Amino acid sequence: MKRLGVAGALVGGNYRAGDVEIDEDSGRVAAVGLARPGRGLAIPGLIDLQVNGFAGVDFLNADADGYVRAGIALARTGVVAFQPALITDRPDRTISAIITAGKAQSVPVGARVLGAHLEGPFLSRERPGTHPVEYLRTPDLTLAQRLLNAGPVTQLTLAPELPGAVELVDLCVRSGVLVSCGHSDATAAATHAAVDHGARLITHLFDAMRPFTHRDPGIAGDALTRREVTIGLIADPSHLAPEAIHLAFRAAADRIILVTDDLAAGGCPDGHYRLGSVDFEVSDGVARRTDGTLAGTTITLLEAVRHACDIGVTTEAAVNAATCTPATLYPGLDLGLLRPGDRADVLVLDDALRLRKVLLRGIPVEHQAPATDRTHERYRFS
Repeated sequence: MKRLGVAGALVGGNYRAGDVEIDEDSGRVAAVGLARPGRGLAIPGLIDLQVNGFAGVDFLNADADGYVRAGIALARTGVVAFQPALITDRPDRTISAIITAGKAQSVPVGARVLGAHLEGPFLSRERPGTHPVEYLRTPDLTLAQRLLNAGPVTQLTLAPELPGAVELVDLCVRSGVLVSCGHSDATAAATHAAVDHGARLITHLFDAMRPFTHRDPGIAGDALTRREVTIGLIADPSHLAPEAIHLAFRAAADRIILVTDDLAAGGCPDGHYRLGSVDFEVSDGVARRTDGTLAGTTITLLEAVRHACDIGVTTEAAVNAATCTPATLYPGLDLGLLRPGDRADVLVLDDALRLRKVLLRGIPVEHQAPATDRTHERYRFS
């Protein structure tokens, strides 16, 4: 048995004072709330449902070795499970990337691959963000079935206003795939129709979607008022103003999922990178295409948690949005909680929520595999 030496922990989403004990033999949490506590905070490992790449690896173009490098690098930042997000591209390239993601699920080190998040191609040409417009298309059930058959697709983002979108939602629901609304110019009515058919997520609220107004609330209005909808949110200063983050948490704190929308540039120096077939530049950590369009982020999920806390979101709400709330979408995978008997995927943070230690099944991450030399020094911990 080993104690973490913390002052308290988030247990089942709520703060509990006292130390945490890990059973190293079983790789599970043995006890919480123990006397003689130390300093800092233990939290469950983080879950990121939208990661385009990391540590120099772009998941649309990644091979098996790339997934190993990225998975270890993500684990070193505190992420224990993630969905590789695949930007819109040619169907053959997307299918190849889905197959690779499926093979990566068996990688025994680093963060776990939950399955592929297809962020397209059934998106709006009015709200493409950084997606290549030439590859966007209206819902095509034959193509969609080919994509779903290619491997472990766990989430698909679509624009609910497109012709055939509701039928595509039905197909995904029957196939056990989570449907998210995003990159869309949909009205609230069109979004309500998709939710009525089983869409249950929103892809990066406020970004790349119809703006909220008092007579035309769009996707945002639907997201903030439908209790069955879980809301993805990029909490970094480049994507959302503090007031927008506050609004989302005050309206739907228990339904917010923090995501990074990370790129291959995550954990790397500024410079030139690619996202699928799209070129972008990173300057001062901000990623943009040559036309100025934001291309994603280079933050870590723990940085997103800290940013939310810095602007006034409670620690419990911010951490839960990166742990137990996304875990509810994947029941049975032993993720997102820190109770006796739970899998010991645990982060140890200091009093400023800076990372001090990452445990996967009770084993420190640095003991699981050699460090990758493509991970930027600021994401290593002493």
